Amino acid sequence: MQDTMAQNIEFNKNEDTNKLLLSSLQQRLQGVYEGGGKKSAEKQKEKGKLLARERIAYLLDTDASQIEIGALAADGMYQDVGGCPSAGVVVVIGYVSGRQCIVVANDATVKAGAWFPMTAKKNLRAQEIAMENRLPIVYLVDSAGVFLPMQDEIFPDKEHFGRIFRNNAVMSSMGIIQIAAIMGSCVAGGAYLPIMSDEAMIVDKTGSVFLAGSYLVKSAIGEDVDNETLGGATTQSEISGVTDNKFPDDQSCLDYIKRVFSKLGRLPDAGFDRAEAALPKKDEKEIFGIIPEARDKQYDMLEIIHRLVDNSEFDEYKDKYGQTILCGYARLDGWAVGIVANQRKVVKSKKGEMQIGGVIFSDSADKAARFIMNCNQRKIPLVFVQDVTGFMVGSRSEQGGIIKDGAKLVSAVANSVVPKFTIIIGNSFGAGNYAMCGKAYDPRLIFAWPSAQIAVMGGAQSAKTILQIQTATLKAKGKEFTEEEENALLKKITDRYNEQMSAYYAAARLWVDAIIDPLETRKWISMGIEMANHAPIEKQFNVGIIQT
Repeated sequence: MQDTMAQNIEFNKNEDTNKLLLSSLQQRLQGVYEGGGKKSAEKQKEKGKLLARERIAYLLDTDASQIEIGALAADGMYQDVGGCPSAGVVVVIGYVSGRQCIVVANDATVKAGAWFPMTAKKNLRAQEIAMENRLPIVYLVDSAGVFLPMQDEIFPDKEHFGRIFRNNAVMSSMGIIQIAAIMGSCVAGGAYLPIMSDEAMIVDKTGSVFLAGSYLVKSAIGEDVDNETLGGATTQSEISGVTDNKFPDDQSCLDYIKRVFSKLGRLPDAGFDRAEAALPKKDEKEIFGIIPEARDKQYDMLEIIHRLVDNSEFDEYKDKYGQTILCGYARLDGWAVGIVANQRKVVKSKKGEMQIGGVIFSDSADKAARFIMNCNQRKIPLVFVQDVTGFMVGSRSEQGGIIKDGAKLVSAVANSVVPKFTIIIGNSFGAGNYAMCGKAYDPRLIFAWPSAQIAVMGGAQSAKTILQIQTATLKAKGKEFTEEEENALLKKITDRYNEQMSAYYAAARLWVDAIIDPLETRKWISMGIEMANHAPIEKQFNVGIIQT
């Protein structure tokens, strides 16, 4: 009885903590959705324009699911120039006339839609998703161009502004549909984005596109000309032929895009298996009470999986072996998936020794690598559920070949050809991040729950390590910290490190595509597999020499 009461108290504490985290996320997102603020929004409305999010809402099917990529991009960044909510661009995966696509809309309420470094990174992420999944992409263009004070961080490098137009050309050669609507300013190099699309339309009086605006033309060649004559809808649609059609307002332009999508032909798909969807039998809302409030506490990952998968059915692979990683087959919203998840409860090894949950041991790495090979052979998408503190260390692990076994797992993840999806629900530390398909390993989508933390190691361990290094450096100079100085320095290091571990820090820099409500996990995975199903697998699975 006492055990049951203690469990109930623990469950309720966990639930309160995780619901507070979710509430904080929702409040933060509400601020992001306001973009540049009410005054900026009113100015756009006065011009007869819809706002970026209004344009997307009007375009997308209202009775279908949608997910937003990078809503928290640039969160807390660029504060010296007033911030850049959502990196000044909104990216949503949804459906137009029943066809799944990705929509990219500049938010003109944020610095007139100017491009910051994170704006470029977010646009490139949208194009990457389109290319990996052969997903049609719609650009709703309304931008003043590069934010000139930061041009050196946006313009010249490989993953900067110019890569976007390179991607336009590559996507065209791949047969990926690109539709662009010029609904506001479109200047300088940015003019190439809509015009390199398959079809470009423009809204009369508010849309304009030119390589140089009237002020620059006057400065460069001395010509006096207004922007509308230079590159307005009439000029570009009736004289130059740069744009294909002009429309009197945003709504009619978006209606035309809907009609375009209603006539698209069907292409071969990847052939991932889908049955009739079923909800989990176990209550999904109990997830909030299962995830512990303290990130170093144990819990049973199976209880999470049973609240995510159809009918709460999970066919576990090698359930008695390598127990700090769970592997198994399930269905998620009808889609067949292979799940690889860290187990955070204390388990027994095959030798009867206790093992620490959340750590990857040699046997766990071996099991997961073999399971990934099976999923590739059977053409089953992979879902990685991360709550990992890294690989096991120490003399016994080293002598047992932990590096070799870890390398096998990393190799299998890196060379996997079936689509991969990653959910970070707790810790994502060190090489465990890599082995469990972190951002560097090309997951089609990677997202986090509000309880997630991402870093090279835990905050306490890292802070103490940094302090030891700084103390040793000071001693080498014949000096020492006082106890008070040491405590103050430890606190400073710990606070800074904890900030950088936050899921929000990761989302701001697009290390993850989003922080989501755990109850939306099924939707994200299902829509992700649906988009991946647009792209037939063309590569052969080959793990390379590391497996010999």
